[in-house]
Amino acid sequence: MKTIEKAVEFENRKFAFKTTSDRILAAREAKDLILEVNELYKEKKDAKLMDLMKRLTAIKQKIEKRLKGRPLTES
Repeated sequence: MKTIEKAVEFENRKFAFKTTSDRILAAREAKDLILEVNELYKEKKDAKLMDLMKRLTAIKQKIEKRLKGRPLTES
């Protein structure tokens, strides 16, 4: 259950990224955690694991959205 503990800790962590590399590392860590939880979900089919994956995915999407930034011009 170490994977679940790491995922919950990541979810509860305060995200104050100072640099772009911090954001990239956080997005990669989120992806790795999602994949690990997915492997557990395949074995157990527990709805709690699916909810955890959804929450991690939402965090990952926010980080990636911040990485992409805003377009320079809008047409």
